[in-house]
Formats: sequence, structure tokens, C-alpha cells
Amino acid sequence: MEFRHWDRQPLTNRDECRILAPDGPVVVPDVVLAPCVGYTASGWRLGYGGGYFDRWMAENPHATVVGVAWSVGEIDVALWHPQSHDRALACVVTERGVV
Repeated sequence: MEFRHWDRQPLTNRDECRILAPDGPVVVPDVVLAPCVGYTASGWRLGYGGGYFDRWMAENPHATVVGVAWSVGEIDVALWHPQSHDRALACVVTERGVV
């Protein structure tokens, strides 16, 4: 997974999934929003299964990663067993506030 600079011009480039994408230089952001299927109150994230964000977070430990989730996705921390590649989020934003 990589992020690219976008100059706000209409997108004409298609990525490997045929999704419109900017063709600017690769950038490494300081803050990233990560979608969550589930999360714990202590900031562990359950993603969508591709591992894209997990790998990106491992390669960019300096970045602040903020999870975005529905509050009903909260998982009991006693049921969560982080794997060696998991990294806790800085916080999780839900429709009910910040966790």
C-alpha cells in the first residue's frame, strides 16, 4: 500500500485494481485514517483481512494511525489476542466519540 500526492486535478490514472488514482509522487503521511471492522478500547484494530494497513503501520512506526469505526464494533479486550505484527492505534473515532 502506498500513498501518492494528489494535486486536486481530475484523476485519469487507474491503479492495479482499475480504481481512479493520482499519479503523483509517493508520499509517507504523518497521520493516516484506518477503517476498522472492530476495535478494542485499548486501540487494537480488526481490519478487513488484507493486511495492507498492518504492513504499512509496521513499515512506518512514526505515523499516527487513527481508526474509524462504528461503536458497535467494539471488541472485549479479553477476547483480543494481538499477533506479532499488530500495532495499536493512536485512537479510534466512532459516531459516539473518540476512544
